[in-house]
Amino acid sequence: QEAAKYEKKVMVLDFVTPTPLGNSWGLGGTCVNVGCIPKKLMHQAALLGQALQDSRKFGWQFTEEVKHNWMTMAESVQNYIGSLNWGYRVALREKNVTYENAYGEFVGPHTIKATNKRGVEKLYTAERFLIATGERPRYLGIPGDKEYCISSDDLFSLPYCPGKTLVVGASYVALECAGFLAGLGLDVTVMVRSILLRGFDQDIANKIGEYMEEHGINFIRQFVPIKVEQVEKGTPGRLRVIAKSTKGNQIIEGEYNTVLLAIGRDACTRKIGLDKVGVKINEKTGKIPVNDEEQTNVPYIYAVGDILQDKLELTPLAIQAGRLLVQRLYAGATSKCDYVNVPTTVFTPLEYGACGYSEEAAVEKFGEKNIEVYHSHFWPLEWTVPSRDNNKCYAKIICNIQDNERVIGFHVLGPNAGEVTQGFAAAMKCGLTKEQLDSTIGIHPVCAEV
Repeated sequence: QEAAKYEKKVMVLDFVTPTPLGNSWGLGGTCVNVGCIPKKLMHQAALLGQALQDSRKFGWQFTEEVKHNWMTMAESVQNYIGSLNWGYRVALREKNVTYENAYGEFVGPHTIKATNKRGVEKLYTAERFLIATGERPRYLGIPGDKEYCISSDDLFSLPYCPGKTLVVGASYVALECAGFLAGLGLDVTVMVRSILLRGFDQDIANKIGEYMEEHGINFIRQFVPIKVEQVEKGTPGRLRVIAKSTKGNQIIEGEYNTVLLAIGRDACTRKIGLDKVGVKINEKTGKIPVNDEEQTNVPYIYAVGDILQDKLELTPLAIQAGRLLVQRLYAGATSKCDYVNVPTTVFTPLEYGACGYSEEAAVEKFGEKNIEVYHSHFWPLEWTVPSRDNNKCYAKIICNIQDNERVIGFHVLGPNAGEVTQGFAAAMKCGLTKEQLDSTIGIHPVCAEV
């Protein structure tokens, strides 16, 4: 859409390869269809359940048993996503962007082959190409994984309540899904190979894990599944999971209604003909190395989003990078995308907002002697009356001593963490220091004043 503003002839090729269970979706990519949007809405459903419990202490009286209906929620979420899909189609049409629901692969210089779902092939040529194919969930490669397990690509449109669920993985996807499923009243177990939230601040990651365990989510640590068997068909059916210790030969097994795999995602770069045009990828990860202008080693081919090597995997970041790229190419702009001061939020039951460096990354880059960490626990006022979770919320900033105690890392664990983090991210872009932070008057009584 940005390129179309500059009266360029633009085509979008968008195609969803169905999941092993046969699920696919409309225009808008992962975030809209099987990522941030449905995840946040289901997280909200879980928060409403907690609010109902809290409300009694605030004087609300209701006697009937409160139940959650999965199908009502799933249908409402899918209806909203459908409206977004339609909105994107309309927006492309209004901006005269050609849209093809077809799978694109390079076949030669400046040439791409598009195959639609009926197998009809067309060839197109272009002056420049932008790859933004994203990633798809990884499978374990064990007996029964693709036959019986689901991924986040299946969960949000699941036509039945998943029941007792085993979530395999410790990624933010794993912990967010485990969190809202437990919040909806389901029996949830998380099987973790090693650490929680790799790449995020580990101090915070461990606090998230502790909070989830205290709120009834079971954790099986240092085990990996080696086989999944179907015990009984159904919606949901029953599955037996056999797992092996990562520390020795111990074998355990358990029965669940649903097994959700969230062990990571693989870049969709290996089957789009990049070898035909000479685009280099990281052979191990499939990620594409680019320069600071999102350009691959082939000058007319660019890439943005989750497929980039050593970059954060976030939708708004990909959108920003794409817009800035087009403005540099066609509007004479020079601004490049900032990949460091990027705010993000993990929507676990206790939300985690972050911007800038984790404590580990700051120590590695600037040295332990050159950073100062300020931190504090807090208790949201709204939680005091129901008298729950005292001292579980937490905030910390990481400052660079050598640079006037400039804030280089911001981390907050608590309600509405995303809303809190967004404003601080803007301040960090302006070079926020500890002194400036201390001289800012807090709004009372809110979590952000901590």
